Amino acid sequence: MASLETFPPNLIDSAEQLAEMLVHIGRTARGEEAGANLTAAQWAALRFFARANRTSRTPSAFASFQATTRGTASQTIKTLEGKGLLQRQRSDIDGRSVQFELTQSGCDLLDQDPLRHLITALGGLNEDDSATLQRVLPALAADLAAQRGCRAFGTCGDCGHYEDRPCGGYCACAALELTPEELGQLCASYAPKQRPDQGAVQDMGPPDNQD
Repeated sequence: MASLETFPPNLIDSAEQLAEMLVHIGRTARGEEAGANLTAAQWAALRFFARANRTSRTPSAFASFQATTRGTASQTIKTLEGKGLLQRQRSDIDGRSVQFELTQSGCDLLDQDPLRHLITALGGLNEDDSATLQRVLPALAADLAAQRGCRAFGTCGDCGHYEDRPCGGYCACAALELTPEELGQLCASYAPKQRPDQGAVQDMGPPDNQD
């Protein structure tokens, strides 16, 4: 795998071209493959519910993550339920709402995820290039969400609600103790830590649990 250093430094010389490249990479990576029988939106739902934490595995959180309507998100989820890839259960935090988990068939199908090709390409980057993307992309996603007035998604490590604890962590937004396994999961209550060079970041609060 070639390092990013092998490409000319001015190959992309404007923010517009960089934005177009990011969109192109996304479309190429999530392209539908023959034989999988899932649409790009259905793959996105499988990935989301595989990675989301216990407070975020809801239709409304998925709709926010996918930047779509709750009706469209619910239809995608219903289709995956019908295929036996997702299953619903009552939330162990709020019994009024439901949350979704991948079935074993859903977990197995993720081995065929079209994103695996992008994952392989990213895995071939050198440490410096990989570290740069890991630092820049979450901040870019949070900034874009703030500009559009949308909910940002992220993980505990860069979240202003997160407090480190000896046996995991604590979420001040949801008032929950977190296990070590939950720290790397996607969260709809994520609020990026404020950097010295930026103003206050909008806190969207906890996700809507009326699902």
